Amino acid sequence: MADPYAVAAELVTQAVGTRADEWDRAGRLPGDVVRHLAAQGVLCPDVPAEFGGMGLTSGELGALTAHAGGLCSSLRSLMTSQGMAAWAIRRLGDDRQKEAFVRRLASGATAAIAFSEIGAGSDLSAMTTSVTLSGDRVEVSGTKVWVTGAAYADLIVVFGRHGDGGAVVVVPADAPGVTVTPVGDPLGCRAAGHAEVELDAVTLPADHMLGGAGLPMEWLVTSVLTHGRLSVAWGCVGILRACLAAAVRHAGTREQFGKPLADHQLVARHLAELHVAEQASTLMCEHASRRWDDGSPEQVGAAVAAKHFAATQAAKGAASAVQVLASAAARDGHVVARAYRDAKLMEIIEGSSEISQLLLARQARELWT
Repeated sequence: MADPYAVAAELVTQAVGTRADEWDRAGRLPGDVVRHLAAQGVLCPDVPAEFGGMGLTSGELGALTAHAGGLCSSLRSLMTSQGMAAWAIRRLGDDRQKEAFVRRLASGATAAIAFSEIGAGSDLSAMTTSVTLSGDRVEVSGTKVWVTGAAYADLIVVFGRHGDGGAVVVVPADAPGVTVTPVGDPLGCRAAGHAEVELDAVTLPADHMLGGAGLPMEWLVTSVLTHGRLSVAWGCVGILRACLAAAVRHAGTREQFGKPLADHQLVARHLAELHVAEQASTLMCEHASRRWDDGSPEQVGAAVAAKHFAATQAAKGAASAVQVLASAAARDGHVVARAYRDAKLMEIIEGSSEISQLLLARQARELWT
């Protein structure tokens, strides 16, 4: 039997080829590519075999995510979004909901996950999207912003307020009252399908509302955000690898003052720091994935630490790569220029660097007091 990871990695490699720059400039992934990868289960490859998925462990998923992130951060973002959506349903759905929705996501359907609002980014308590249950119907109203993958999605997993707590509803993107408006000219991950999603009294059967309704919002989102943070962290490893490879190639062949750039000490410093950043980020991600696979209570903190470290290193590393390549990378479409823009967004999504630092400071006090 073929190794699922190897199969998925080859599918990603073949799908992207040399087209990532073209997709980035166009601001769109080809529909046939998205559908093909979705049909093969590559967009949420940790879905268990019992639901038709590839059943990758967190470690295998991380390696695949890094591979995708090194090739095309927009595709990796789509994988992060679909993976979070599938995990939310696996985590909160009942057996029938898992069978109905997760199996679809592992065999061709696409999904996005909607948290953020205009006044509620990291502060989920400020969320105003409402979820109202009445008999056998559930109504969802509100506006979500920067919903990654929404432009491609068949299903949107929406988080909203329900009474004094929260609730999660699986909303078909073509349901009456749903309007998806793509974000124009995003800074990074331009082809990831970022969009605003307006939900105007969207009414669905009550069985589209997942379990846990009324529980505190933090309880509903923590595990899903942990899944997403791990994915972003591994994606940043991919960004670092792409930048490192490009910087080493350029510095080894470009000559200045009679010798390769790599032989100039200040340039060599950039290469050394990129190398260390990639190695350290990889180790932190591997640790966090082991904690996830082990079901350890440390998984939340480990994921936050990995995401914070890898994202900040990816942003710094991409800037260093631009410095090494100089004008060679100072054009739209170059892998390093693309990484420079994409990496900056990684310091913002799934918990900004500042929010990550607050969470890590709290963890430090709990561990070291």
